[in-house]
Amino acid sequence: MKNGNDVRRLAAASLLRLEKDGRFSNIEINTVLGRSAFSDADRALFTRLVYGVTERRITLDLIIAQYAKNGGGNIDPETVTALRLGLYQLLYADRIPDHAAVSSAVDAAPARSRGFVNGILREFLRRGKRFDLPDRSDAVKNLSAAHSVSEDVCRVLIRSWGEVKTEEILSRMSLTPAVTLRINDMVLDPGRAATILGGNRCGSAVTVLSFDGRVRRGIDEGLWFAQDLASVMCTEALGAVPGDVVADVCAAPGGKTFSTALKMKNDGVIHAFDIHENKLSLIRRGAERMELGIIRAEARDGRDPDPELRAKCDRVLCDAPCSGLGVMAKKPELRYKTEKEIDGLPGVQSGVLAGAAEYVRPGGVLVYSTCTLNRAENDDVVDGFLESHPDFAPDDFELPVGKSHKGALTLFPSRGNLELDGFFIARFVKTT
Repeated sequence: MKNGNDVRRLAAASLLRLEKDGRFSNIEINTVLGRSAFSDADRALFTRLVYGVTERRITLDLIIAQYAKNGGGNIDPETVTALRLGLYQLLYADRIPDHAAVSSAVDAAPARSRGFVNGILREFLRRGKRFDLPDRSDAVKNLSAAHSVSEDVCRVLIRSWGEVKTEEILSRMSLTPAVTLRINDMVLDPGRAATILGGNRCGSAVTVLSFDGRVRRGIDEGLWFAQDLASVMCTEALGAVPGDVVADVCAAPGGKTFSTALKMKNDGVIHAFDIHENKLSLIRRGAERMELGIIRAEARDGRDPDPELRAKCDRVLCDAPCSGLGVMAKKPELRYKTEKEIDGLPGVQSGVLAGAAEYVRPGGVLVYSTCTLNRAENDDVVDGFLESHPDFAPDDFELPVGKSHKGALTLFPSRGNLELDGFFIARFVKTT
């Protein structure tokens, strides 16, 4: 077992690698944890520090600029990382005493700058942890600094929902998400699983507070898998039943595929397509672990449908690649998306949705979903699809978490008894 300072030093090293190499934080965390002998408590601390500092980087850097001479622009990356680590613990890790936050940050800093780091953090404490946000008259800059998302992300959300709703969305994104598990109800009753895990149940899903050893063991044993409740609701909207022929056109990493297979009682066939061949192993391994023999994983671009399956599927799921602005609480790098990265996505999504529609038989169901809250990727794509596909019509549905309007439902992030990511679901029926 590592002591607290060892965990913080490793967190600082990981944060520095993220800064220099540009890799995703989940990959870095999984790599370090995979070769560590951490206790569950140490795993949780390490994960929280790496994710947390990554998530709050804009706000932390704002504070550094206000407390360092010359705006902190000449501070080396190792020292900036130590300062971010210390400030994050002082502001957002309420169970870590201030003295421990300062000493661990100083310990993680290069020897040449430990006095400087100590001075900045102690001055921050002396001033009551105060810092100034941009004036609220500039909503983009204010929300960006307050919630640590790029100004471009703020603009996209404000265009979609206005300033008040955007602030509400970002506030919820800043709360620590729990872990939701989709129970393999072919081998374990969800009510029993909720008792075993001590979690909150919603249908076939159970929400727990942390990703601990018991959760990991259950995944290895095929008892459950991690899937947000909003994603589970997407498969509920699809409504697959035993015996169906289903196509999941953007299937990796496989959560919706597995959930659909369980809804079908492992009876029928699911064609699980994904453009990335290297991701199909995730689907195959998961299907094997849960003994879901109806899943056929195959590499294919969603915009180029399999001609042998045209008009032969009862249900088709198109969970399109998107900006991910509904899941920023779980994937902190998404907070720093640019408008340039986002603006090209609706064209891709429209192409994938049009390809998915080719699989649907007359009278069959097509579901389009994303994990973003950008209307351009959601409502606008749906409107364009219906305009160009008169043989499809909106198909309303009702879920435990909400009811659609004109065949579409936007789920906003929530925390607590109902643990949801931001999500969009639209359902169509092929009329001819």
